Amino acid sequence: MTRIAVIATGGTIASTATEGGVVATRTAAAVLEGAVFGDIEVETHDLMTVGSYRMTLGHLRLISDEVDGLLRRSHDPVDGIVITHGTDTMEETAILLDLVHDDERPVVLTGAQRAGDARDGDGPRNLADAVLTAASPQCRGLGVLIVFAGRVLPARATRKVHTTALDAFRSTACGAVGTVADGTVTVDAVPRRPRPIPRPTAAFDDTRVDLLEMYPGADDVLIAAAVSAGARGIVLAGTGIGNANPVVVTAVRGLVGTDVAVVLSTRVPEGPVQGVYGDGGGADLVAAGVPTASGLPATQLRILLALWLSENKAEPDRVRSMIAAHADIAEEDNKEE
Repeated sequence: MTRIAVIATGGTIASTATEGGVVATRTAAAVLEGAVFGDIEVETHDLMTVGSYRMTLGHLRLISDEVDGLLRRSHDPVDGIVITHGTDTMEETAILLDLVHDDERPVVLTGAQRAGDARDGDGPRNLADAVLTAASPQCRGLGVLIVFAGRVLPARATRKVHTTALDAFRSTACGAVGTVADGTVTVDAVPRRPRPIPRPTAAFDDTRVDLLEMYPGADDVLIAAAVSAGARGIVLAGTGIGNANPVVVTAVRGLVGTDVAVVLSTRVPEGPVQGVYGDGGGADLVAAGVPTASGLPATQLRILLALWLSENKAEPDRVRSMIAAHADIAEEDNKEE
């Protein structure tokens, strides 16, 4: 019999309405109540019960530790893992897990857009689809997946694209890898994944990496504040193809070669990041020594940078090599930094 472990972390799928708003309160057993999975045996693990908007890097590491422990368990081994999670930061947890995943067995994240006590909730269907996906032989070797609204999505480059729609997630780089319909999992594509990197240690919890979005009139104040607060890294979500302005370029130029790593991303959902424009644009940032990253959205790039900086120094050449190997989808994805 196939055995799937369900790790509950909270989120809307585990939430109920209270006087103070919708709050995560339900256990894994409560979330699974009444569900039938045929010949799939499901075991539950209550790890935490929080809204994902409250999560820290420490929470993400705890989830990673739980996954690792279950995959290493020798007695009653599991065939796959499902994680119920809030949708707000599911993309961050998914990429952390995928970056370090070195096992053929699927790890699947899912959740809900409607509270657990809603009459027309989407949680039960998403959870059933996730369990089927985690149990499917077709999904072995695909890495970490997000299953939502009948779609099977790769962790890499998948992000929440709508605040309330039931089909809230989409991969901005390569699309879905499959579907779940009428109890059948169909896989149409195999996502390219870079070689796994070491799992997070306790140092990850306190590795500060700030995400700064560019906008008309942006200056160096937030950059200076991030450095003053102890940031080990800064992800610049530039406008368009990856642009800023002369004030920001000057501030960033002063950080290149220090113990603060700066990486250029974009606030635009899709498309490459390139140094094309001068006069404060991406060409100036690249000329200053800032690496660009196109394969991951800025939210996921921040997790990668924090994971890497938690165990490495911000040496420009090594940061650039790491970004090329793990943040950009290219033929070189399997190179080691």
